[in-house]
Amino acid sequence: MNFQNNCTGIDWELVPEILKAAGMSFHNSTVHQQAFSASASVVFVYDEEQLIGFGRAISDGIVQAAIYDVAVLPSHQGQGIGKQIIQKIVASLPGCSFILYASPGKETFYEKLNFRRMKTGMALFVKADIMTSRGFTE
Repeated sequence: MNFQNNCTGIDWELVPEILKAAGMSFHNSTVHQQAFSASASVVFVYDEEQLIGFGRAISDGIVQAAIYDVAVLPSHQGQGIGKQIIQKIVASLPGCSFILYASPGKETFYEKLNFRRMKTGMALFVKADIMTSRGFTE
C-alpha cells in the first residue's frame, strides 16, 4: 500500500465511486475535489496504481479537528487500511481533539481506535430528512 498526503494527481471521478461502494453518501467529483483541497489533512491510499481509500480532516490546526470521508473499497476492507488512514490523519494534527460522524453500524471500528461516543453531539444538516432516514439523527 502507498499513502499520499496531498491532492496531486487524484482521479476525482473515483472518489464518489469509492464512497458509493463503501455505502457512504457522496457528491459529484468537483465537490469532493473542493472539499479535499480545502482540508487541513488528507490521506489517499493506493494498492499499486489503484486508488482504494482515503480520508480527510478539517481543522484550525491547533485545538480542534473533524474527520470526514474515511472510506475503503469493500474489496480491501478488513486489512487495517481504514485504521492507518485515521492514524495518519491524527498524527498530522498533533494536539488536536477530533470529532467525526460514524456511519450507523461502524461505531465499533472507531471505538477500537479510542474514539468515544459523545453525549452532547448535535447536528444541523442541510438534508435533515435524509440523515434521519439513514440513522444519523433522531
